[in-house]
Amino acid sequence: MKHALLVALIKALCRKPSAFSVLDTHAGIGLYDLSGPQAQATGEWREGIGRLLETPLDVAQQAALGPWLNIVRDVMRAHEGRLFYPGSPEVIARLLRPDDTLTCCEHHPEDQNDLRRLFRHNPQVSVHGRDGYGAITALLPPRQAKRGLVLMDPPFEGRDEFARLAQAIMTARRRFPAGIVAAWYPIKHRAPVRAFMNGLKDAGQRKLLAVELTLRPPLDPTCLNGSGLLIANPPFHFEDEAQAILAALCPHLGDGQAEGNVEWVVGE
Repeated sequence: MKHALLVALIKALCRKPSAFSVLDTHAGIGLYDLSGPQAQATGEWREGIGRLLETPLDVAQQAALGPWLNIVRDVMRAHEGRLFYPGSPEVIARLLRPDDTLTCCEHHPEDQNDLRRLFRHNPQVSVHGRDGYGAITALLPPRQAKRGLVLMDPPFEGRDEFARLAQAIMTARRRFPAGIVAAWYPIKHRAPVRAFMNGLKDAGQRKLLAVELTLRPPLDPTCLNGSGLLIANPPFHFEDEAQAILAALCPHLGDGQAEGNVEWVVGE
């Protein structure tokens, strides 16, 4: 869901001729080997991207998911059919126009090195070894462009991650008012998500669109039951594109209980 929506956001930025800049605050390694030991051990990918690559899509599903799935297939062709899946930095980099730029932040040294190797020949992509939240203050607003996207995909390893993410969203919007801010979050049960949204509303944030996909009712807090992407200052009519993406994904994921929801948390 996150990557399909990400492609739609970048495509929306490409509709205007002026250059844009993307900041990916928690970039990871950019390219994931699904044939590697860890991916094979969990096998999680088989229930996600594996299904979507093997299942025929109808016309509406292809229209919604095709721009993203074409990138996935291009990456696999570039690696002679091996199961390499593109993370957000690779997805974004493949959509940049000549004057657009991508700044990736990755705090873990080994992952940072992988990211540098991946983009060593790409002058449009810079890699910073720094904390993603700290990068929001240090690197915004971007010098290269007056518009763009801030993507936050934190690991949610700490108990205070929702609070840190909310503060980061507000900081990013204050420093880069013209930018789009997209923040991923897990859905285990509703209480933490509700508190996250309410905190942003109480702080006076406007133009917040929540796009969520759950594989099952979010009742068990020990399970990752779904995820969401909160988009601040989304492109015009982006809720319609998001709805089409969720409608295309839900029939192919989970065990028949998958549901998608697109909702304005706060409007204008």
